[in-house]
Amino acid sequence: MTVMRSRGVRMGAAAATLAALLLSAGCASDDEGTPSGGASAGGGGSIKEGLSVAFLPKQVNNPYFTVSDNGGKAAVEEFKGEYKEVGPSEASASSQVSYLNTLTQQGSDVIALSANDPNAICGAVNQARQGGAKVVTFDSDTNKDCRDLFVNQVTGPGIAENQVKLISDAIGGKGKVAILSATANATNQNAWIELMKTELKKPEYSGIELVTTVYGDDKDEKSFQETQGLLSAHPDLKGIISPTTVGVAAAARYLSGSQYKGKVALTGLGTPNQMREFVKNGTVKNFALWNPADLGYLAAYAGAALASGMISGKEGDKFTAGKLGEYTVGAEGVVVLGPPTVFDASNIDQFDF
Repeated sequence: MTVMRSRGVRMGAAAATLAALLLSAGCASDDEGTPSGGASAGGGGSIKEGLSVAFLPKQVNNPYFTVSDNGGKAAVEEFKGEYKEVGPSEASASSQVSYLNTLTQQGSDVIALSANDPNAICGAVNQARQGGAKVVTFDSDTNKDCRDLFVNQVTGPGIAENQVKLISDAIGGKGKVAILSATANATNQNAWIELMKTELKKPEYSGIELVTTVYGDDKDEKSFQETQGLLSAHPDLKGIISPTTVGVAAAARYLSGSQYKGKVALTGLGTPNQMREFVKNGTVKNFALWNPADLGYLAAYAGAALASGMISGKEGDKFTAGKLGEYTVGAEGVVVLGPPTVFDASNIDQFDF
């Protein structure tokens, strides 16, 4: 079982910090006087200054990763490191390999990576590690033997329980539903989908039938078209779950302008700024997400703690991630950010990311 941190994430308080991040990427915290090298671990020590930290998302110019990587940048500036972001424009299985090879040649100390495929990049990741880099995956993991730590946004079962309950409540516990995912190889998406299938087998969800899963490849246009195709193929569909920020926003846009608005329920994982319009116009009742800026922030601190020799990545290691507080490494080198937050009309205006 993954060990979670001792203090829960407070999403409301984090929203102000994130808003500031988006206005000025150099703002590290909403509290003045944050220490510049302020991580500590069970074995003592502090983060080395001047660490080169590179963020490699699934794809650049994706709003979700823009926010998460800016969170990483804020952390790197706090501990006086050198930050960069590189990555592909398309989230394909092997698109990250060339970037990993370049970062290895450049001698990066830390690579924070959201994997498009659990195995396709393992060779390049291991070369980076052999070259001296500490590799921390976040958001989407590689094979556990291909990295030093995985910073998970939430537990998989937590996502599955959340998403299934939201769609069940939205359709009154009865009817056909479908899943609109990202890419067919996305590690986190596939794990969540399998857990959702298991969750749907519970007696309380016996009235719900999962008819299909389709893939929008984290592209807005393709996700929009896949939503249209779902409803053409299944005109009696009652609900859609889209556990990806690009997909859920595209699906909401399609539903909002179609005859299905108010008739087909939609939930998923999205950002408040993407989804606010669709919550307020009645297309979407609610959806969920963690704070992506905090995820990137935590990944940067975890990588820096590794690169500074403060932790090794073994189960039970402890480190402090700046303003987020203390975390403990769980089984298989996993660190969990915290539980998701549900956004609806009553609270969505409290968040700006």
